[in-house]
Amino acid sequence: PRCYEHKQYRNGLKFCKQILSNPKFAEHGETLAMKGLTLNCLGKKEEAYELVRRGLRNDLKSHVCWHVYGLLQRSDKKYDEAIKCYRNALKWDKDNLQILRDLSLLQIQMRDLEGYRETRYQLLQLRPAQRASWIGYAIAYHLLEDYEMAAKIIEEFRKTQQTSPDKVDYEYSELLLYQNQVLREAGLLREALEHLTNYEKQICDKLAVEETRGELLLNLDRLEEAAAVYRQLLERNPENWSYYHGLEKALKPGTRRGDEKQKIYEDTWEKFPKALVPRRLPLNYLSGEKFRECLDRYLRMNFSKGCPPVFTTLKSLYHDKEKVSIIEELVTGYETSLRCCRMFSQNDDGKEEPPTTLLWVQYFLAQHYDQIGQQSEALQYINTAIESTPTLIELFLIKAKIYKHAGNIREAVRWMDEAQALDTADRFINSKCAKYMLKAGMVKEAEEMCSKFTREGASAVENLNEMQCMWFQTECAQAYKAMKKYGEALKKCHEIERHFVEITDDQFDFHTYCMRKMTLRSYVDLLKLEDVLRMHPFYYKAARTAIEIYLALHDNPLTDENKESEADTANLSDKELKKMRNKQRRAQKKAQLEEEKKNAEKEKQLKNQKKKKEDDDEEIGGPKEELIPEKLAKVENPLEEAVKFLTPLKNLVKSKIETHLLAFEIYFRKEKFLLMLQSVKRAFSIDRDHPWLHQCLVRFFKAVSESKDLPDAVSTVLKHEITCCFGDSSPESFNEAFLDQHSDSIPHRLAAAKMMYYLDPSREKKAVELATALDESLNNRTIQVLVSLRDGSLGPCKQAAEVYRADCHKLFPYTLAFMPPGYEEDMKIAVNGSVCPEPEELANDI
Repeated sequence: PRCYEHKQYRNGLKFCKQILSNPKFAEHGETLAMKGLTLNCLGKKEEAYELVRRGLRNDLKSHVCWHVYGLLQRSDKKYDEAIKCYRNALKWDKDNLQILRDLSLLQIQMRDLEGYRETRYQLLQLRPAQRASWIGYAIAYHLLEDYEMAAKIIEEFRKTQQTSPDKVDYEYSELLLYQNQVLREAGLLREALEHLTNYEKQICDKLAVEETRGELLLNLDRLEEAAAVYRQLLERNPENWSYYHGLEKALKPGTRRGDEKQKIYEDTWEKFPKALVPRRLPLNYLSGEKFRECLDRYLRMNFSKGCPPVFTTLKSLYHDKEKVSIIEELVTGYETSLRCCRMFSQNDDGKEEPPTTLLWVQYFLAQHYDQIGQQSEALQYINTAIESTPTLIELFLIKAKIYKHAGNIREAVRWMDEAQALDTADRFINSKCAKYMLKAGMVKEAEEMCSKFTREGASAVENLNEMQCMWFQTECAQAYKAMKKYGEALKKCHEIERHFVEITDDQFDFHTYCMRKMTLRSYVDLLKLEDVLRMHPFYYKAARTAIEIYLALHDNPLTDENKESEADTANLSDKELKKMRNKQRRAQKKAQLEEEKKNAEKEKQLKNQKKKKEDDDEEIGGPKEELIPEKLAKVENPLEEAVKFLTPLKNLVKSKIETHLLAFEIYFRKEKFLLMLQSVKRAFSIDRDHPWLHQCLVRFFKAVSESKDLPDAVSTVLKHEITCCFGDSSPESFNEAFLDQHSDSIPHRLAAAKMMYYLDPSREKKAVELATALDESLNNRTIQVLVSLRDGSLGPCKQAAEVYRADCHKLFPYTLAFMPPGYEEDMKIAVNGSVCPEPEELANDI
């Protein structure tokens, strides 16, 4: 056991061999179990299980054998089984501290909070002098939301701590802050405030004390005292938004007029003339001339100083059209005046501005026009700025962003690459450039770009996976999905899933560490975060991509490519056949060379890994199953795999309508009518007018009306629910009513058109006309119309798709999807290094 604890596995095996070689002890259960455990740490899992089970059979009443079997199950992530083993071990040694500790770790990991409380109580009885015994018991009550009991336990424990008020003790300070948090969560606000006042001197985190005091005073309606606290906090940091919101609540302005609220900020300007936040926050509620006056001061300060993020700080105001027009009027006025006389206004008597002020004004205007969808004007301003200062990276970043928003990702990549070339040591620009490349489907180029910052001697992709670089993997998955390389895309999605599993497993180390170090507030926050971990956008994107791919694989399973190619060659002439064979040979040769290069790299990596394993004798749980793209793409039951990704979303991301619509798509294919009903009802409660939901409803209505094999009970429920929610209308009349309600929105018209064709293919012409209308009165323009024309959702209408593309190209000259067929190839050549004409010139040529 000592060798195992010190990770000296080979020494441990020697001792096991010595014991087992003695004929008297050849079948000694505990030794066999320890040998198995040691072999498991060296990656020999099958042999380990065999030995541990043999040991257990030889000594069923040994707590050591059961404990070891539990440890083995734990290393395999079979936590429920491990808990059973620990409980069996405790039958034979009920007061074994190590087993109780291990059991408590698994119980908190599995969130068996009732069991965790019982185990912690046993540990407290056995070791009442240990700090961890009290803290663990208190946390059990806290997590069970019995806050008062948790607070009592902490108080009892705190009384035993002998610390002088003058001594700095960080661990005691953390205990006091945790106790205060429990009191606040219990709703004992007066007690929490009193507690904070009593122990203030012994708490090291003075900022947390003041912020907590301000919050408590506000909640207790002691507004004057709260205002004093927030004023004090503003002295410390006048750029913190939350302090201003606290002060507003404390002074209760706005009940009569906005003037009182404004006075708070005016007083702050006088105190802190350089502070930007008190000048920014009033812009949220001011309007008209007062808004213009306040915005004018704010913008002049920022432009003079040269503050690149100023547009980002104002972006939240862009939902208000009146404010947008004032911003535009002011800033275009600055630009004209600065070009003319180097001042913000020709009426100013002030000093002249430096040339950089004009540059930042143009930089702002480029972002402004991009935000309101006027890309031509945005490009004019950014091009002027680049001409004046061709070495400023931010300008190229914005130019790339404008092209991306205009729908020309290839051109965006070119300008982002230009930005990256100006500073090759900047990791942010490097990552941004790689992200744009992935959006453009340039996966290899993106990998090369990232390799500038990954570990030397290792593949960039492997290193990024090792570092859990999920933004790269989600973008990669979407790029492969767009290229229909489903196996590669699924590999990335499963890698992200594994990261989340790993993050969940990583909690294990913190259960003991946090109690030892007394970082209890952070620990409880960590547990709450882990409970909702898969709400994270990275998981959501990966899950959605995986589900969409599995749906596509269910609808069109991958067939043997060789058979397809044989069928194609039957229709070719000898000359064409010869040409195709030569092309295949060249491709094969190229692939072979690439494969050899990859193998050489893999061998090098394996050598490095082997060496690392020999040097580092750490515990490993054996190798993970390799993700092979071909296997993933040819999965037997894609819908079952899709459900695995869907389940966490249904539990944690209920507020997003897409979760329920993806669920519907899976259950529609599985013909699970009640689950389909559940999905559409949940989606309906979030946004009843969503275009995708409308398509789901029409398909659902049709499926219910046409299904004849449904049990009577299910049929009755479905018909009743459909009548309750949508009346007695038929799918056709329901579709027409939806179109009448949303006739001015292109996405809604497209949804209605697709369902029109779905319900009656003879109405193809009417459906195409409905979807392809481009009147100025229509809003929410979307590229999905062209996608639907090409994928057959509106029938076989290639000619209509080409006409629509040409019409859209006139309206959106920069958008890549609307460019003539040969344009994209020209762009590929340009991105790889040749001279690329400006899209303005191309548009003129067309």
